[in-house]
Amino acid sequence: MTNAPTTQKVLDPCCGSRMMWFDKQDPRAIFGDQRSETIVVTDRTHREDGTRTLTINPDVQLDFRALPFPDDRFKLIAFDPPHLVRAGPRSWLAAKYGKLGTDWRDDLRQGFAECWRVLAPDGVLVFKWNETQVKVGEVLALTPAAPLFGQVSGRSGMTHWLVFMKPGPARAD
Repeated sequence: MTNAPTTQKVLDPCCGSRMMWFDKQDPRAIFGDQRSETIVVTDRTHREDGTRTLTINPDVQLDFRALPFPDDRFKLIAFDPPHLVRAGPRSWLAAKYGKLGTDWRDDLRQGFAECWRVLAPDGVLVFKWNETQVKVGEVLALTPAAPLFGQVSGRSGMTHWLVFMKPGPARAD
């Protein structure tokens, strides 16, 4: 996918089921994920049969720790990696959001480094993290730069939205 059209200026390397996207087929974005699957689970939904279906269908199947794109390729990256380190084998949350491995610090450090590598100078990375199991401060220690600003959201105030900007070329004033 390294020859992707240049009209796609946005990358979502952990798109999952594209929950946060208003337009889940936005032509400006490349949706990537390591999973490609449809999962049906039984739970206490309001549906008559008590099931939920989750479809993960990325444009590109990829590993966010080794992105298949050239340096400085994207103007915007939406980075929403898995945030769970503990979840049962049949967990709906793990199915929905994914689960980090035992080396999650190295995985996230590599993921940030790769996103930073493919982010264009003056490009923006929007990072979403839920600190149910891992505090956002632990994750920020793994990032290549400090965020510009952020916002806490969610019912419990545990979801963090952080915005980073990759430095551009130095200006000669």
